[in-house]
Amino acid sequence: MRTLVALLGFIPFALQAQISGTVFRADGQKLAGVAVSAKADGSTIRTSVFTDGEGRYTFSRLPAGMYRVSAQRLGYQPGKADVQLPGGGRQNFKLVGNTDAEQTFRQLPGNVALDALPHDTEQDRRMHQLVRNNCTACHTASYPLQFRFDEAGWNAIIELMKNANVYGSFVGKERGVSGILDYHQKELAAYLARARGPNSEAKVALPPPPSGESARVEIREFDMPLDPDQNLPASFVQNDGSDWSLATPSVAIPGWGVHDAWLDDDGNVWFTCNIPNKRTSLGKLDTRTGAVKLFKVEAKTGLAAQSHGMTRTPDGMIWFNINPGRGGLARVNPKTEKIDVFIPPEPFSPTGGATTVDYDGKGRIWVSAPDGVLRFDPQRQEWTSYKTASFKLPTGTGITYGAAGDRAGNGYWAVMIHDIIGVADGATGKASEIKLAPVKTAWDRTPPEERKFYETFNQPDFNNPVPYAQGPRRMGTDKNADVLWVGNSWGANLARIDTKTHKVAYVDLPNRMQPYHVHVDAKHRAWTNIWGADRVMRYDPATKTWTGFDLPTRGAEPRYISVHEADGRTQVVLPYFRARKIAVMTLR
Repeated sequence: MRTLVALLGFIPFALQAQISGTVFRADGQKLAGVAVSAKADGSTIRTSVFTDGEGRYTFSRLPAGMYRVSAQRLGYQPGKADVQLPGGGRQNFKLVGNTDAEQTFRQLPGNVALDALPHDTEQDRRMHQLVRNNCTACHTASYPLQFRFDEAGWNAIIELMKNANVYGSFVGKERGVSGILDYHQKELAAYLARARGPNSEAKVALPPPPSGESARVEIREFDMPLDPDQNLPASFVQNDGSDWSLATPSVAIPGWGVHDAWLDDDGNVWFTCNIPNKRTSLGKLDTRTGAVKLFKVEAKTGLAAQSHGMTRTPDGMIWFNINPGRGGLARVNPKTEKIDVFIPPEPFSPTGGATTVDYDGKGRIWVSAPDGVLRFDPQRQEWTSYKTASFKLPTGTGITYGAAGDRAGNGYWAVMIHDIIGVADGATGKASEIKLAPVKTAWDRTPPEERKFYETFNQPDFNNPVPYAQGPRRMGTDKNADVLWVGNSWGANLARIDTKTHKVAYVDLPNRMQPYHVHVDAKHRAWTNIWGADRVMRYDPATKTWTGFDLPTRGAEPRYISVHEADGRTQVVLPYFRARKIAVMTLR
């Protein structure tokens, strides 16, 4: 029997082969940091690697098939080839430099496009901050900035977007306009017309290509199937972000999507879905085949109950929030696929807000509630509630965003609008708050008359920040230390909070990249997904250094990051909310 199993395991491997080669410039110089991607005909899996300092690349072994292989680097036209496996696995590329500056601009990820905008004068820096914080809620900045409009054109765009929410939906009638965009509309339109108008003043500075550890990764991206209830043609997605020369797409695929995701011990990725649909509350992706299995929890509406946040506890269980009519929690056993649902009773608040789920060192589950945070004890089946003291202020309603639990059994939650971190004392049941400081550089350059306006400005939602806001979004605790890391999406930094003393320090991201969520690995390193940059950043507090990892898809917009560490291997899972894929990055 053992011999038979060994032979059966060997057959697929024998049918696999490698693709490798070297990438050159047109003049014969070898190119480092080139993203080389391969996808077989009929497959939903796209694998990407990067060339080393000698321009060489090598994929891990791939199944037999005809592969479409591409080589891409900013500033160059893409190289493309067909490779048959097994067979001609050796494929070199010669890349030709772009001859038009707009060709290069269209290839840019969002952070590089933002950095290209004028920011030499104080007025330009004020406008640059507003574009960064208030014009990127619906898309990564590389989408709108790929276009060029005169002042009237940009004014029309701002007029529309001040009436849109984070999903790009028109909400002007029920919500009212975004006061920030309305207040600055005229000067913003003039600035954008200079920056990206007929006579564009944008100055692109290309970042260094991936090298060292950043280039020693393999990224597998898995396409999610279209929702059959939407009756979409198979060719509905014309640009999925994989060809940079086509620019960042505005992908709005009707039907279910992906939000948070975690790997289980068998190599499956479990993911949540927060889009109303008829059949998907939870999904499972088989990373060996790309097959997707959907699970539905019935909602009172007749649709699938929606989910959003997710975590994986040390025992391998997957926890996520679920709303079958009232927001609660659910647990799935990856081995049996059995789902259990737990609903907080009245008078507890339901789970909700931009719901995030985490666990603490006592085995309890923490989850966002609209007005604070909830703790659930799976052993006792008990709920505990902690409320936001500064829930409603003249400047807006403090709906909870991220939530986390620490190793000592305490909980934390982010009040994004008010720049507050809520603290739940797990022993006493008391709640307190940590106030984050305003971003000093933005505060200092804000004129007094504008500060007066901002002091009375009521933010309609958490995507209408004042220029000096920190914007704490989603967070993660170090399960092996007393540290909470918070992704400050507007402040472009990570807040490091000592969970014993509540002392706050700020670690700036390079080039003001904007974090979304934070996951802390076993080596105390903080990983964060840069939602508007098609990038992952990792901070090592021991060496005080950042390492960046580029994603091969434009407009990915990951809103969550999880890290799976097992058998000496580190894998990073990134659900692409906008591009509707799931990526698994393996460090090699």
